[in-house]
Amino acid sequence: MPTTILESFRKLKQNLEITGLQEATVSTRQATIRKVVEADLGVVTSFLTGSYSRNTMISPLKEADIDIFVQLDAKYFHHYNNGMNGGQAGLLDLLKRTLKKTYSRTPDISRNGHAVSIRFEDFVVDVVPGFSRQGGGYLIPDSVKKIWLSTDPKKHVEIVSAQNAAHNGDLVPLIKMIKAWNVSVGKYFRSFHLEVLALQILNNVTISDFPSGVRYYFDKGRTVIKEQNFDPAGYGDDLGKYIDTQQKVQEAVTKFELAYDRAIKAEDYARRGYIENAVGMWIKVFGDYFPSYG
Repeated sequence: MPTTILESFRKLKQNLEITGLQEATVSTRQATIRKVVEADLGVVTSFLTGSYSRNTMISPLKEADIDIFVQLDAKYFHHYNNGMNGGQAGLLDLLKRTLKKTYSRTPDISRNGHAVSIRFEDFVVDVVPGFSRQGGGYLIPDSVKKIWLSTDPKKHVEIVSAQNAAHNGDLVPLIKMIKAWNVSVGKYFRSFHLEVLALQILNNVTISDFPSGVRYYFDKGRTVIKEQNFDPAGYGDDLGKYIDTQQKVQEAVTKFELAYDRAIKAEDYARRGYIENAVGMWIKVFGDYFPSYG
């Protein structure tokens, strides 16, 4: 087990990675699902999206969602637009029926607001249908609000990749560490929301090391979590709108403040040579993902 803070964060980084075997399983299964949809529906193109495609997914894989985006022929949009044929829900039901033909014995296939979810024993795959959007990006269904939402998952990948390169490859690991903290606070925050906050907070900021990087994130996050945080691709509204009451806002701020306070104490312990105490404080931030001392 690690005996220095540098080694501890290096091990934390490793603990958050999906294994090579899991990567292979994901690759095979997503390719099969895409072929199933393409064989039955008019598909323009399909691709992986979500945190997996942005390389910001963390272990364990069993608790993660693998997102597949399927761009359908425009004829389906016209068939289900304006509430016709069940509207957005009808489109998702069509996709669900298509998948059930092949995955009839899969434990659970269900539709949520935007996608059809296939729950395998080892992880979940969300299949999101969409259409090309005039002016760029895509339209995806919202079966709850019965509207079409604008988005551009490819742009999200480009933005994260570019900023990660600007940070010499340190931004993505730091985002994963923030997601580990989110697990330790009961997944209070939506994952993509935390990613967007990282893009905003760390823009044009040098990540000199991970301890100071996460401390800086928590410090600035205490303020920006109270503000509106918009999709960096230029679509949609406030990504933090789920924190929709003053009580929830205060709860969010409190979680950031506690993490910041613990990060400050951990760095102080480390500066004074109390490495075991520092590790203990970082464990309070990151939970079981952070390795024990010694």
